[in-house]
Amino acid sequence: MSKLHADYYADSMQQISTSLVRNDQIGEGTYRIRVAAESIARTLVPGQFVMIRMTGTNAPLIGRALAVYDVICDESGAPVWIDLVYLKKGTFTTVLAESPLGTQVTLWGPLGNGFADRSCDRLIMVAGGIGQTPMLLLGKEAMGTQNFGDDKRQHGWSRNVELIYGARRASLLAGVEDFEKAGFGVTLCTDDGSTGQQRLVPDVLRERLAELAHSGETIRVATCGPEIMMEKVSEACQEAGIDCQVSMETPMACGIGICFSCVAQVRQDGPEEWDYKRTCVEGPIFDADQICW
Repeated sequence: MSKLHADYYADSMQQISTSLVRNDQIGEGTYRIRVAAESIARTLVPGQFVMIRMTGTNAPLIGRALAVYDVICDESGAPVWIDLVYLKKGTFTTVLAESPLGTQVTLWGPLGNGFADRSCDRLIMVAGGIGQTPMLLLGKEAMGTQNFGDDKRQHGWSRNVELIYGARRASLLAGVEDFEKAGFGVTLCTDDGSTGQQRLVPDVLRERLAELAHSGETIRVATCGPEIMMEKVSEACQEAGIDCQVSMETPMACGIGICFSCVAQVRQDGPEEWDYKRTCVEGPIFDADQICW
């Protein structure tokens, strides 16, 4: 069990005001926005998030945490823009979805920790619902097609990258073409069988791990989505002896560790077997075996 730490407190975050240059619907109730955020784009690592709120208004008052979906570079290769993908669900995301280009938003980040850059032969990313959002950057870094963070962080640390992605129906699968374009193997699952396999994502993962059991490859799994799905993914990895990290989707209010509204029950060494850890600073990425499901 790795030691929990909080290397990503908000001390080094950037707060910026910027405007929407993209706000497109990419799936049923799912939207993708793009904003210029150079100071955030050049320092973030896969798995980190930003807080976002509408500029100059108190309605809605509280910002929302969104994983960074993609980093877009200019012609010189410098990271300039970030893309965020969100589900139109509550008051804030409804307002955001209806906002025209040029609308001012305020962002602060990057926040939280990121996925580990531990080398492996094969990275399997497992996503459910809106849980694909932190995976595109992770896969790009693993394949070595894009660098993130500082020079201390590895890139090109996995020879093969694949995505297992599930949703209730085909119309809810968003951004599939981005993962295919990035060169990842993509397996789709839907509850109603409208596309891909009519199976649950954890079951598909179990089968895939069994297929690879005698391949001699070192395998890592990264997962994000509904908690019950991540629990089952974690169980499958534990049974197979596979390194697994989870990106917790605990609702956040402040994003900087002040309000303690986003705690997760996490195992730890010492006299107390577990403690509450803030997803926004000690997470959102945890080793799966640390979570008290």
